[in-house]
This record gives sequence, structure tokens and C-alpha cells, in this order.
Amino acid sequence: MSDIEIRDDRAAGRLEAFAGDEVVGRIEYFVLEAPARALVPVHTIVEPEHEGKGIAGSLARELYAIAAREGITVAPLCPYVVKWAARHPEEAPVADPELHSAALDWLKAHPGRF
Repeated sequence: MSDIEIRDDRAAGRLEAFAGDEVVGRIEYFVLEAPARALVPVHTIVEPEHEGKGIAGSLARELYAIAAREGITVAPLCPYVVKWAARHPEEAPVADPELHSAALDWLKAHPGRF
């Protein structure tokens, strides 16, 4: 995993894992502004030839680290990130249920986004 670099492309809503110049995995997310600011991961994708290398976990860990640095919450809708957070409660504080509801409402209001 040491040859993987993770970059946040906030404008595109992607946290990407690179091996050299190749994107080998990503978390697609959006930034929820209300009722509180939160990062909302929707999909985690790892290219098939790179599965089993810990890339998805590294992406989830970095997403929570970014949120912690920014002083905001992660409200995961992505099933992988939900499972990862349950296994790593010391790194992944549980979001208020109101944020999850607001995130689901945002998705419904933006049907073509993800």
C-alpha cells in the first residue's frame, strides 16, 4: 500500500487513490451544508485488478481524517464506509441520524449526481 497516494478532489467529489498516474480506487462523496457541514460518501470503488490490497480501507480512513482535520462529520451512505466505520469506531465517530436523513434528502433532490 505504500505506493498508493490518496488525493482529495473536492470540486469533483472524489477521494482518489493513485498508483503512479493511474486512479486505482475512489470514494465518491458530496459535502452536505445543512443541518450541519458533513462529508457524505456514496460509493467506494476499487478497480478489480487492485482489489484486496487495502485501498478501500485506506480511502475510508483518509476521508475520516479529512473530516477530523476540518472539524466536520462524516455521514456515510456508502455500504462499505458504513461497515468500515463500524469496525473502526475510534477513527469513525457516529454521525447524528439527522445528518443521514438530510443526506438522503439531498440525494433525492439530485437524482443524476450519483
